Amino acid sequence: MASQVSTGSTLLEPVRRFTTRRKSVFAEAYDPENDADDDEAERKVYPKSDEQRARLTDSVKNVLLFRSLDDEQMNQVLDAMFEKRVQPEEFIIRQGDDGDNFYVIESGVYKVICNGDHIFTYDNTGIFGELALLYNVPRAASIQAVTEGLLWAMDRQTFRRILLKSAFKKRKMYETLLDSVPMLKALKSYERMNLADALVSKHFSSNERIIKQGDVADGMYFIEDGNVSVKMDQDGKEIEISRLGKGQYFGELALVTHRPRAASVYADGDVKVAFLEVRAFERLLGPCMEIMKRNIDDYETQLIKIFGTKNNISDTR
Repeated sequence: MASQVSTGSTLLEPVRRFTTRRKSVFAEAYDPENDADDDEAERKVYPKSDEQRARLTDSVKNVLLFRSLDDEQMNQVLDAMFEKRVQPEEFIIRQGDDGDNFYVIESGVYKVICNGDHIFTYDNTGIFGELALLYNVPRAASIQAVTEGLLWAMDRQTFRRILLKSAFKKRKMYETLLDSVPMLKALKSYERMNLADALVSKHFSSNERIIKQGDVADGMYFIEDGNVSVKMDQDGKEIEISRLGKGQYFGELALVTHRPRAASVYADGDVKVAFLEVRAFERLLGPCMEIMKRNIDDYETQLIKIFGTKNNISDTR
């Protein structure tokens, strides 16, 4: 696998510098299933003042890699990162080297150099060094400081343990839920794992509206725990058309039809859902599309039973 350079949210094209993959010093296998939660021996803790921890927290708050970490894992990240001050012209990483650390920029300007060409500049924000650690490939580019700067770094082993363990725990958490959804039987095992990686847990309080009729669809929802009430506006009054519980899903209709939300959905008591955003839906649930289209016919039949007519159903979807 070729490496890439991360530029915030953008990935630059892989550098085809190596025709064969080297045996890297960090190609050791990590098995998250055999990593005990209470194994403190592997955890790195670098003491920080309250002021340092506050600055670090602010620096990592928008790092997408950490979005799915729970509070405990995020605290491990904060504990394991250490300060690195750099001077102008200093190289932080060099193209072709094995990856040692992952870096988050707190301050400073840094240029990305690939095969001798200056291809990108980080200006007081961003992350770099993560792709070589995740995929066991040499550094795809060099990073050189233009000004004095301050970085927060995390070593290779800690980075991989926390990130890979997070993905493993997330997959295990959603495994039972996804296995209970009949529609997803159409997916292969690895496709369900990819789906689990893309899900984001959300909580809603009793009577809180989850989706609103007429809104543009942003994703679909799988119910992890609790119940929801599905309601449709009819002549200015909301009428309940169905109730859904654990293992069921909603919100897919607008994604399949590419039309606004057909109904509103409210939490009936406290509800925990797994949210799949629209781009991931289109990428991951292609094999389930025919099943969802058949479900639309069932939905229309249900509406006819409630309202006695099919009029305006297509308009509300």
